[in-house]
Amino acid sequence: MDVLTDQDVQKFRDEGYLVLDGLLSPEECDALRDRMSEIIERMDVPEHCRTQFSTDHDEQLKTQGNADYFITSGDKIRFFFEKGVFDDKGEFIVPKEHSLNKIGHALHAYEPLFKAVTHSPKVQNVIKKIGLINPVILQSMYIFKQPGIGGEVTPHQDATFLYTQPLGRVMGVWIALEEATLENGCLWFIPGSHNDGISRRMVRTPKGTFPLTDFIGREKNYDDKLFIPAPVKKGGAVLIHGEVVHRSAANTSDASRHVYTFHIMDSQNTVWSPENWLQPTEELPFPPLYT
Repeated sequence: MDVLTDQDVQKFRDEGYLVLDGLLSPEECDALRDRMSEIIERMDVPEHCRTQFSTDHDEQLKTQGNADYFITSGDKIRFFFEKGVFDDKGEFIVPKEHSLNKIGHALHAYEPLFKAVTHSPKVQNVIKKIGLINPVILQSMYIFKQPGIGGEVTPHQDATFLYTQPLGRVMGVWIALEEATLENGCLWFIPGSHNDGISRRMVRTPKGTFPLTDFIGREKNYDDKLFIPAPVKKGGAVLIHGEVVHRSAANTSDASRHVYTFHIMDSQNTVWSPENWLQPTEELPFPPLYT
């Protein structure tokens, strides 16, 4: 990959996102995908996915189990499934490698290959050029976007879930491990929408209450015509400003769209909200990117 130019940096600042070709080689992409296949082969399906439910009370326990599994996943490697991949006995009705929506949120900390990519000189150089002084890694995810069932991701801003004061300190690095096309659910952006603040926040609710998270504010309704597609070749990446509005369509094709993505925050003079669902832990403080 060529080094980021000043024009690239300006484009990112103006539009709130930037597509980069060739951040990873095809071989590096394949190595990450192979490692992920091994992880899936050995995964333990969480209990709340396996349980059979009949009454409203049971259903509520399932929802609570799901929520708890999510909110405590910041320092773990956990499995999140597409809808309708289990029967009522909790057995797979699709091949298990096609059942997953994503795996998160600490691949960058506990999986050596993913850690190496996250801290690679290529990534560090890009982030330095963008101007982040003291970046730390917040979370990471492997997103599958399964053929035929990979669900739509509705318009949102990452800072809704990863809120800082001041705003503008969080960005995503979204790496296409397979080509991301119009057919298999590439990202779409509203250029310049990162300049308008955020319309809602996801916050933890007080201890002992359920649900475990709630939203303050509401997502706006966006005109479909404002969205611009950002297809990416295998090994390419998209830099995503924390406040830019983006979405992806459902994957109706017969090709998957595997992605490794992680979020970073410039911790210089930044306050991470104690109300965010994601919190650093003793086991896993947010690791510095430049190490």
